[in-house]
Amino acid sequence: MEISRLFIDGNEAVARAALTSGCKFFAGYPITPATTIFQHMLELLPPNDGICLQGEDEIASIGFCIGASMAGLKAMTATSGPGISLFSEQISFAIAGEIPLVIIDVQRLGPSTGSATRGADSDIQFLRWGNSGGLPVIVLAPIDSTDCYNLTCRAFNLAERYRCPVFLASNKEIGMTREVIDEAALVKVAPLYRTGCGDNFSTEPFQPFAPGTDSRVPPFLPMGGKTLVRQTSSSHGPDGFITTVPEVLERGISRMRDKLLQDRDDLSHYRLDNDPQADILLITYGVTSRAAQNALYRVRDRSFRISLLTLQTLYPVPEKLLREEIAKVSRVIAVEMNLGQYVREIERLSGATEVEFLGKMNGELISPEEIVGVIGS
Repeated sequence: MEISRLFIDGNEAVARAALTSGCKFFAGYPITPATTIFQHMLELLPPNDGICLQGEDEIASIGFCIGASMAGLKAMTATSGPGISLFSEQISFAIAGEIPLVIIDVQRLGPSTGSATRGADSDIQFLRWGNSGGLPVIVLAPIDSTDCYNLTCRAFNLAERYRCPVFLASNKEIGMTREVIDEAALVKVAPLYRTGCGDNFSTEPFQPFAPGTDSRVPPFLPMGGKTLVRQTSSSHGPDGFITTVPEVLERGISRMRDKLLQDRDDLSHYRLDNDPQADILLITYGVTSRAAQNALYRVRDRSFRISLLTLQTLYPVPEKLLREEIAKVSRVIAVEMNLGQYVREIERLSGATEVEFLGKMNGELISPEEIVGVIGS
């Protein structure tokens, strides 16, 4: 059987996946190393009845996307660390307003504008905690171009299913490294679309933030139609009106929290290279997992009993998975391309098992040799 192969980088894979997922709107602002996503969307969307805009800055760009999503379109934007910082207020709006949105963060070395042409996993904590109120978000972490495609498709479906922003935490090395991938390895995920409210408002006033009887997520009615739809970034009740009633606020905020946390096990994507007799567990994510896999082969040749857990969902934290895998071993080593961000989540779930850490943030990739050095020390 003939296998079709593609020679693409992670950024192009993201754009192709967005189109496959039904994305009809993209707005962005040129920023290294995410700009080529914008360029690919400019080529792909207009011929497919979509819209691609350049905003005057990152704040305007995500605002355009939020408006498009509120009108019923699947929307995506892409940026890097400095843009994520500027997105913060609008991210909070998308969370509070339960507005579906896919945000691609092609990370680079920080802090601030940092080094535009050097990669790092600089924004991991910021993606989780960069909204006012601290409500949970979904953050997916690709390993390579294939993952960029597959996880972007999942990101769109999750955004629609839970009516929330979903992040893809890529980075410069993944986004701009061209590699051959097999089309057969691309997941064929049927696109989801947010649940519409139907005619539920025909006899009763439409309540834009009232969940259905069998769901924690409100049905959707696009703005701009014949029915009045209220949208606000302020604390509100099911009817969309601003309120300060404690009981109403608590119910609404708890629902927005629980709609993700109660499904955290279903949201957990990962790869596990398992040795049933392992006494060492290596935990990583992103491009660093490729070096970790290489290191794994080397140390197994030296009779180390070791497993590798590669996380593809960073948030909500896959607590059950981490606890179960950590409980099987006596040594845990966390590796990430920063000075220690996600390792804090691993440490709080490790119980009495001490977590060793290998991190680097100088613009260079963590090498297999460095990982082997920690394992063998």
